[in-house]
Amino acid sequence: MIDFDKATVFKLSPADPDGVGKSVAPILIGGEQVLSCFKGVRDFVVFTNKRLIAVNVQGMTGRKRDFTSLPYSKIQAFSIETAGTFDLDAELELWFSGLGKVRLEFRGSSDIRQIGQMIATYVL
Repeated sequence: MIDFDKATVFKLSPADPDGVGKSVAPILIGGEQVLSCFKGVRDFVVFTNKRLIAVNVQGMTGRKRDFTSLPYSKIQAFSIETAGTFDLDAELELWFSGLGKVRLEFRGSSDIRQIGQMIATYVL
């Protein structure tokens, strides 16, 4: 499982759902759709209409991957922090039942308000 406590794991920028979304297509269930994707250096996160999938790319070749599935139904609370003048990164914090806090950092070009609205749509 991905260590969500390491701040360096996720510095995410918007990614093309056609490229990144294909990587998670084999693990999607019937009726599940990719809504948005964000990519770090190697790792990436995919938001679907049912869950958040965090993918940790491992090894020299990147063939080994850890897929962590975080269902929206287990979210107890969430918080968004917008980018500022000097702090250009936005943050999303999610509290999951049985797991604890998951923190994702997004580069300033990401629309964190839209991400928060999407999470709210599936959690509330």
